[in-house]
Amino acid sequence: MTTLYGIPNCDTVKKARTWLTEHSVTHTFHDLKKQGVPERELDRWLAAAGWEQLVNRKGTTWRGLDEATRSAVVDNASAHSLLLAHASVIKRPVVEWADGSISVGFDAADWRDRL
Repeated sequence: MTTLYGIPNCDTVKKARTWLTEHSVTHTFHDLKKQGVPERELDRWLAAAGWEQLVNRKGTTWRGLDEATRSAVVDNASAHSLLLAHASVIKRPVVEWADGSISVGFDAADWRDRL
């Protein structure tokens, strides 16, 4: 089963969910705001994608953090704490594909290749 992690009002997540449905990919949706960031999965995401790819440094939540907090994120361990505390800093969507692989962000060409 494919699981898409995100925030329902995020435009990119909306596009991704539509794409999965249009391509008949059976999936579940995990709302990071309501259901929280699953810590075990976060560890897998960080191991697979790395903190640089997982931390959304362009978003308003990141920009709203104080400089000391932003500067403290330098590796997977330091990003782990931040991402657990601030789900909105996670680049969206994160997808755990049925084959166990992880992708971060929406890229229709990449996703098409996965099918």
